[in-house]
Formats: sequence, C-alpha cells, structure tokens
Amino acid sequence: MSREIIITAKDHDLLLKLISKEREFGSDKNRESLKTLEFELKRARIVPSEKIPPDSITMNSKVLLKELDSGEETIYTLVYPNDADLIENKISVLAPIGTAMLGFRKGDIIDWEVPAGTIKLKVEDILYQPEAAGDYHL
Repeated sequence: MSREIIITAKDHDLLLKLISKEREFGSDKNRESLKTLEFELKRARIVPSEKIPPDSITMNSKVLLKELDSGEETIYTLVYPNDADLIENKISVLAPIGTAMLGFRKGDIIDWEVPAGTIKLKVEDILYQPEAAGDYHL
C-alpha cells in the first residue's frame, strides 16, 4: 500500500479514541477492522482541518463511488459507527469499505476485498466534505 493517506488532526484524534473505546468495550467482531483502521492511521499524514485537500474523503464526507465492472454508481457517507445506517447509505468507518474509503481522493481506485474477490470502486466525486464546506464542528 503506497498511496498517501491524508487525515485531519480532528478525525485522527477521534478515530484513535474510537479504537481505544471499541477495544475496551466493543465486541470481538470489530477486531480486524480496528487493526486495519489503526494501520491506516499510523501511516497517515495528519493535517489541520483547514489544510485538508477538498477532494479527500474525511469523516462525514458524502462521496459518489462507481463500481468499475458494472458501472453502477452509489452515494455513500462515511460516518462513525453510531451514525451508520445502510438504508441511508451511511457507512461506518469500521466497515471494511468504510476503512478503505478514508483518505482516498477524487479519481482514486479503491480495491475492496469481498468474499467473491476484489471489487474496484472509483471515487467519482466528493459531493460534500465538511472541511471544504467550513463545517469544522462535525
């Protein structure tokens, strides 16, 4: 994995707290997701919220992803576990696709491992990014 991950300092701190809390009080089902997220955070470049590129997926970003094989497009919002809602396409950062999305930029290809193989998703657009919109309180 050689791509650079850029994460806001705020997201970084909140995600580290989430990992710690989940390890202490969460179930074992998130163990692998927590390891993957922790790995991503360790290699990330941390920047102030004001310095994050506007085409970067941050927490609470709404993104348009295109499955390259089928051409199907889906809009997802990357959220914390308590806000996840599959009906509203709000994907937890602890879900494998959620962890994979974090830090990707418009035009990037996400390789998402599923039981049947690998799905390639292209980040077509960032429809909303809190930092770009000046919503630093989210």
